[in-house]
Amino acid sequence: MSDTPLPHPLLEDEELERLDDFLDSERVDPDALDLISAHGFLVALAVAPREVEPAAWVAELFHGEPAFADDSERSEILGLLEKLRGNAIDTLEQGGLPELPFELTLDGTAPEETPIGDWCAGFMEGVFLDEAAWFEQDEETVATLLLPFMALSGLFDDEPDMADMTADTARLESLAGQLPDLVLDLYLHYRVPPETPKPMPRKKKPAGRGKGKR
Repeated sequence: MSDTPLPHPLLEDEELERLDDFLDSERVDPDALDLISAHGFLVALAVAPREVEPAAWVAELFHGEPAFADDSERSEILGLLEKLRGNAIDTLEQGGLPELPFELTLDGTAPEETPIGDWCAGFMEGVFLDEAAWFEQDEETVATLLLPFMALSGLFDDEPDMADMTADTARLESLAGQLPDLVLDLYLHYRVPPETPKPMPRKKKPAGRGKGKR
């Protein structure tokens, strides 16, 4: 049997459906994130090296304040979003993989035309929300770890540095299948201290002849 852990769902199906219905309704700004993008956005917040104030990420996700029917609905929807983020943190903290709400395959389709692209675009929105914190330390390593999300998001297709990767369909397909593992890699990067090299044992010097008393 494989030792690879099975991805863990971050919300129950009916909870995802409830969020989907609300985010797709006319009571939400047309520019607000949809369910798939919001899922990626919240997973990015779970990975983020420092906490983002709820007021900031809620406003970003909804592009303003939705027309909630009442306080009860507001508490319900915001509670589900926070639950998704919290479950992502718990899963990653235990070394688990988050289950993503779509098939991890492109089947030859451009990433930006698939849920994979939408999810990665949402993830990158979560990064942009506090970009300085993400790149505060070890910028080169973080950029490398984020590269798959950038390539699959479709947000950087005009960047010359991304041209080779975005044109390599086989590589994109491989990266799509690894998304849960790549999320965990990023999470661990910010929370597991780098190994420090062990000091080399000192070589013993050969004992010299002691001088006797005269």
